[in-house]
Amino acid sequence: MELSSLLARRLGAAAIAISFAAGGVSYRIETRRAEQAALESAVAGARHFESPAMQMAIDKASGEHLALNRLLDRTRFVGIRIFSPDRALIYETWEDIPIALINAAQTRQHEWPGRGQSHRNWITVSGERLIQVVLPLFGKDGTLAGYLEGVSRLDTQTVQAQTEQVRNGALTAAVSVLATALLLYPLLLAMLRQAVGLSSRLLNSNLSLMRSLGNAIAKRDSDTDSHNYRVTCYAVALAEAMGLPKKDISALITGAFLHDVGKIGIPDSILLKAGKLTNEEFEVMKTHVLLGIEIVEDNPWLKGAALTIRYHHERFDGTGYPEGLRGDSIPLNARLFAVVDVFDALTSERPYKKPMALNEAMVIIECESGCHFDPTIVAVFKRLAPMLYTQTCQADRIELHRRMHETLARYFLANQMPS
Repeated sequence: MELSSLLARRLGAAAIAISFAAGGVSYRIETRRAEQAALESAVAGARHFESPAMQMAIDKASGEHLALNRLLDRTRFVGIRIFSPDRALIYETWEDIPIALINAAQTRQHEWPGRGQSHRNWITVSGERLIQVVLPLFGKDGTLAGYLEGVSRLDTQTVQAQTEQVRNGALTAAVSVLATALLLYPLLLAMLRQAVGLSSRLLNSNLSLMRSLGNAIAKRDSDTDSHNYRVTCYAVALAEAMGLPKKDISALITGAFLHDVGKIGIPDSILLKAGKLTNEEFEVMKTHVLLGIEIVEDNPWLKGAALTIRYHHERFDGTGYPEGLRGDSIPLNARLFAVVDVFDALTSERPYKKPMALNEAMVIIECESGCHFDPTIVAVFKRLAPMLYTQTCQADRIELHRRMHETLARYFLANQMPS
């Protein structure tokens, strides 16, 4: 996918997600703000009633409470209730509103606030919204005289204004995020292209280093780099057939290509000896796995190769080296590579031997199943061997390089594009 298109889709998706989140936060903030404004308005209105209402509460003999009714007529409250200090209802008056709203307000439980405090509730009934405000009332001597409860009703215009305010706030937040994303797109695209370019150049440098190391030991050992290319192709095909994760296959590729890199440190008298090695010489030869670890250990990019380099000479029955690991204690990549390494050694030509036919090589591989090799891996390899033998073992150097390039592109270069 083209980088600009990929960034546009990612940035667009992120902007939409953030705009929804910002809109949601703005919606909650604006809703809270609108509700708080309505509550404060109700409390402010209730404060105007403190002195007259207090007198009404104290003067229980006044009878009709005409002053309180007149106050109700001039305010936004649709109902006023007066309670005694012991919270008994003394008086209430309501405007002409649906009985359901009155019942909801009368049955709503609320707190009884102290001096300087107020209590407020939202009451929703059949789509209607009421605000219930409770204030304490005090006499001239400072003693508690009772409580005032005022109930206001949000009219249609107020509700519409609140809804519009909330909607506009959320819409503004969403549009702001999308506009910011649009303005940032060219800058982010340039930065991403630069980062991908740098990453690709670094990766190509690492791949070039890997090939150079592999080719260096091939020149010393057998005067050809085709062995490294073949075993890497074999190992990748086998790993894919076994369903290994992509990151494990990436590590296997570097390990397969550099499996014998430690032979750079083995003396020519041993490395290039035509005949059988003595016991002492073989002990020196075995150190190539540890030398290989020392060569790659300071390169973080080659860290994944270490398991294959160190353990590809271990045997499933525990008689291998350098640690004599047995069975599943041998890392999977090393167990897998051991099969393809021996297969290539059997089926390829060397200065001291002719190549074996496919059937001969597979007889030896199967005989070593459970001893040298993991039987599960041998079973999978047995199904792949004819195809691998035809496509890879008999391929020329140009074809091997082409296939190696495709493998590296699939598992390394493709990773430079965000997935």
